[in-house]
Amino acid sequence: MSLTDSLAFDDRAVYLPGESTLVCADLHLGRAAASDVQSDLGEHDDLTARFGRLVERFDPEEVVVAGDLLHSFASLPRGVTETLQRLERSAREAGARMVVTPGNHDTMLSGLWNGPSETEYRVGEWVVCHGHEAPELDAERYLVGHDHPTLEVEGQRHPCYLYGEDIYRGSDVLMLPCFTRLAAGVVVNRMRAAEFQSPLVTDTDLLRPLVRDEGAGETLPFPPLGEFRRLL
Repeated sequence: MSLTDSLAFDDRAVYLPGESTLVCADLHLGRAAASDVQSDLGEHDDLTARFGRLVERFDPEEVVVAGDLLHSFASLPRGVTETLQRLERSAREAGARMVVTPGNHDTMLSGLWNGPSETEYRVGEWVVCHGHEAPELDAERYLVGHDHPTLEVEGQRHPCYLYGEDIYRGSDVLMLPCFTRLAAGVVVNRMRAAEFQSPLVTDTDLLRPLVRDEGAGETLPFPPLGEFRRLL
């Protein structure tokens, strides 16, 4: 069974049906406040509406945020508390437990979040973590965020998932795109392992991009980056 058959991909998140768990990463709450743009970027409405739609669609028992729930290292911008409370309420109303695995940006998480928080969180055969540090738990598969992968195709940038079999200590790795749409993302077409920030990426030639076509309701698999680079 292929990865796209065993998991459900939607709007920069992934649902693990066997574990009834929805996972997203890199919400970066407060990212709008760090922007030089003076107008309202609609961060609260965008994040809460999309998150709410996902929990309504999948009706998970758990929602795991794989790190960088927050954006700022040193302050909690206005509106961040309200956004998080709305996200938590959406999960609770869906009957889901919300868990946060802290990322490198989450230095102020303890001042805002009093729910379940684990550096590495086991979900069936997966271990969910942010991916900025080498995990301590062994797993068949790791589910991470952190690098904000984006694939460029014919001049257009598309947030993408990256999946590599046996690329980290003999285990598979699935990297999620950033959930916030305010981050531009990092184009991975020609990136080498040393250019990724996550230590779980050891061989980019084996990483297969997956791009979600929301209009068609399809998840499109691309050739592994090693082959894809030769086609460019």
